Amino acid sequence: MKIVFFGTPEFAIPSLDILVKSNHDVAAVVTPPDKERGRGKKVTFTPVKKYAIENNIKVLQPDKLKDENFIRDIREIGGDLFVVVAYRILPEEIYTLPPKGAFNLHGSLLPKYRGAAPIQWAIINGDKETGLTTFFLDRKVDTGKTILQERISIDDTDDLGTLHDKMMIKGAELVLRTVEMIGQEKVVTTPQDDSLASPAPKITKEICLINWNKPAAQIHNLVRGLSPYPAAFFLHNNKTYKIFKTKIISANQLNNLQPENLHPGIIHQTKNEIFVGTSDGMIQILELQPEGRNRITAEEFLRGYRLN
Repeated sequence: MKIVFFGTPEFAIPSLDILVKSNHDVAAVVTPPDKERGRGKKVTFTPVKKYAIENNIKVLQPDKLKDENFIRDIREIGGDLFVVVAYRILPEEIYTLPPKGAFNLHGSLLPKYRGAAPIQWAIINGDKETGLTTFFLDRKVDTGKTILQERISIDDTDDLGTLHDKMMIKGAELVLRTVEMIGQEKVVTTPQDDSLASPAPKITKEICLINWNKPAAQIHNLVRGLSPYPAAFFLHNNKTYKIFKTKIISANQLNNLQPENLHPGIIHQTKNEIFVGTSDGMIQILELQPEGRNRITAEEFLRGYRLN
């Protein structure tokens, strides 16, 4: 089959790569326009474009997906199937073009966690399992009929980075299986049950701010779900401290501390350790990034600094 691939970040690369190395024809990739970044306004482009250039694949970078020139160009390519992995929402004018349809790889077991940040919210909410779904695009976001799903366990040691990487590789395998089923006309789809849907909204700065009045487990999961990017943070003496790794410490593990010192937000420091009180215990900060500095361990931080 002739495929047009829509994607942007590193997460999409294994899916694109596995299709390029298959017996299918990836005729073009569609990815966002180049951007100027930093003070020097250096022009950068997406990982998907970088891969396409290295593998001599045609690249389309529309500003607007409803642009007449883009629609004309993509019609001329004549793809049989559109594959979407971590890209923008496609308008109906686009996803209805290919005769075999357009499907998306989503980082949850739909209809759970519809939205922009399904991997993050699964960890933030303390789930022990998540998964991947391929589904045909429909008018409403993440609501189309599902094709394949695969369950993935969330280990206690997983954070956003490790779970992202596991799902990135598993997702590529699911994409290829889906393409093969569509090509062989063996697809059996399943309608989503909207009553079971839950949201996975975009991560905002307000979500990243740690509220020490919450239970330790919730704070720990927030840190895991946002590490390494954009990272949970707290403010102390008008400075921002990003937190990347924590450990839950119950009150009975710190018998040497007075009960009044276990209040939420109170900071306790030893020579090598940093603890912060929560509503039901304490969090130990293991890795952090003080404002204007690099990511370091708590022990490294305490060699020269203190959270006064």
